[in-house]
Amino acid sequence: MKKAPVFLGIRDAIGSERMAFRFSRRLFMKYSISSIVVSYSGLNFAAKSQAQVTYPIDREVRTTVDRMLSFAVPKLVKIPNSGVGLAPTETHQVDQYGKYGYGNYGYGSGLPIERRLDLMPKAYQFEIADRLQRLSSFFTISDIHLTDKQAGNQLIAIQQIDPEFGAPMTSIYSPTMLTTTQVLDAVIQTVNALHATHAFDFGLSLGDTCNSTQYNETRWYLDILDGKVIYPNTSGDPSQDVISYQQPFKAAGLLPEIPWYQVTGNHDLFMIGSVAVDADPSLKLRDSYTSDRIWAIGDVLKPIKDFPFFPCLFDTSVSLKSPDYYMGTINGASEYGDIINAGSVGAFINPPFNPANLNRRSLTKKEWISEFFNTNSLPNGHGFNLVEPHYAREEPGFSCYSFLPNPKVPLRMVILDNVQDPQDGSHDIHGHGYLSKVRIKWLRSQLALAKKRQELVIIAAHIPLAVAPIGSEMEWWQSSRDPYAKMNNAISLTDLISEIQKNSQVLCWLAGHRHVNAIKAFHAPAGAPAEQGFWQIETSSLHDFPQQFRTLQVYLNSDYTISIVTVNVDPAVRGGTPAESGRRMAIAAQQIIQNDIRPNAPNVERAFGVIPVSSMDPTRTQNGSIDSSIRYGIIPDVPYSASYNAELLKPLSATMVNSLKKKFPI
Repeated sequence: MKKAPVFLGIRDAIGSERMAFRFSRRLFMKYSISSIVVSYSGLNFAAKSQAQVTYPIDREVRTTVDRMLSFAVPKLVKIPNSGVGLAPTETHQVDQYGKYGYGNYGYGSGLPIERRLDLMPKAYQFEIADRLQRLSSFFTISDIHLTDKQAGNQLIAIQQIDPEFGAPMTSIYSPTMLTTTQVLDAVIQTVNALHATHAFDFGLSLGDTCNSTQYNETRWYLDILDGKVIYPNTSGDPSQDVISYQQPFKAAGLLPEIPWYQVTGNHDLFMIGSVAVDADPSLKLRDSYTSDRIWAIGDVLKPIKDFPFFPCLFDTSVSLKSPDYYMGTINGASEYGDIINAGSVGAFINPPFNPANLNRRSLTKKEWISEFFNTNSLPNGHGFNLVEPHYAREEPGFSCYSFLPNPKVPLRMVILDNVQDPQDGSHDIHGHGYLSKVRIKWLRSQLALAKKRQELVIIAAHIPLAVAPIGSEMEWWQSSRDPYAKMNNAISLTDLISEIQKNSQVLCWLAGHRHVNAIKAFHAPAGAPAEQGFWQIETSSLHDFPQQFRTLQVYLNSDYTISIVTVNVDPAVRGGTPAESGRRMAIAAQQIIQNDIRPNAPNVERAFGVIPVSSMDPTRTQNGSIDSSIRYGIIPDVPYSASYNAELLKPLSATMVNSLKKKFPI
């Protein structure tokens, strides 16, 4: 008999009358006193010794195969000012979470690994095959969204003032933004612990390292992986360092024997992942990063009726030019991360002040890439050192590259930048999939190279294929329907998928971007050999629930098929730490907003006015059906299951089989 999950109350979890989100100085010291190390510089007479806090993770490190986080689904929510729960526009009322039981969690049963034969011939039986060779072992993290919560040019206020479009957007405000640095540190420590059993060959970060292409956010990311001291407080007020989530801490750093590689994400290049910073100089967006005033704009999330793309950001009708609301910021001196200086401009006598910080400056794409050459971890450049110079000359900021994790194994990682270009002229949110002529030329060259050398291929990009509904701002960019586009998408989604299918050596497409753990099968076209099918594996965000990363093990089976075993992992946070508080806040935000964390959109053609828009998934009929290959784990004692563990089988061509038989005979 399965045991019912034990839901740990917030008070039980930290042994105090105070909730876990509110760390008093006494409680903070209680949970960190055994983890303080002292460092000083004997070379500098003026230097003072200082205590550096560290946050060790839980001693028990498990994957979701062993256990799943479990928490209650509130029955009554979304009723503002009724005294029953919090509405999505009230998510910022963190001090009320304990009253309604938000954020309490326990553990339920583990999630089994489901064997998937979708791409295999119907008569295939795996039972007759064994593991012959492990080809690769790696982990993926994605959408970390390290956030300077005290910046003055965010979109925090829209989450409160716009119940229809702003309220569900945890990307513009979530209480998890308080602890993004500590959560990443816990993830890296969890990876280090798993390395003993998984022996990772490398790590892969699938984009959106930072939230708004800021210098300090990017440096936090790199310095956490390097194991340096992190200073989350950006206010310039050192008295805030005593607040739990503001405390400087020493990151553990990724084990030096694990190299890691980087994929480009839209939040790495665009303001709040959406707007090209220098697209319209009159908006002075670059100045807003280092300004000493809170940003004032309109509700840019409201879509324009019958418009073929989401908000027309630079038009005065919807606009970044309409100073209707002060966007607010986080008061880093408050235990709950209170929002301040947000609301209607008319309610303020004077423009609200926010201490300026030059480290908040926005990075260009070239500058962002260059920071990856200023790290201690390996390899130098984290993949960007492998960019071929002649492609970089053809396209400034070109960031595609490939590598063999093991020169003795014919498996090529193809790292593809499919994020929109900051110079594309588009006025909509820059969350679409896009490939320039140079990038598609490079991709074709890599697929041809792998074909010639008889190598298997894994493609990693930030944006997934054929899963985001038209109009969601996460689908493939249709530049021909964008009246402001200065660049054209060089390939349609239909043609891109077709080219990948024809290269039968592609095992899978890895992606982040949507903050979910979806897995999709792209079957071979009708009448084509089965080996033309490939898998798509998405990794969820470390910012939003379920805050998981993935492990992936690639095996060659004894019948010369391929198995990709992929498992979700919860960071092994220790009770009473900011990272554990971040988990509780991610759970609370999900309980309040109840976003769809198991998406499977119907495949239909959608039209804006008289403008037809092509299908979300061109490989399936537009009959309104959902994708039968997209599944999620169902666990009886886990009400919210956003995870999916699977063994994904892939057949190979006769030519590839013969090549592998020579390298790995039975």
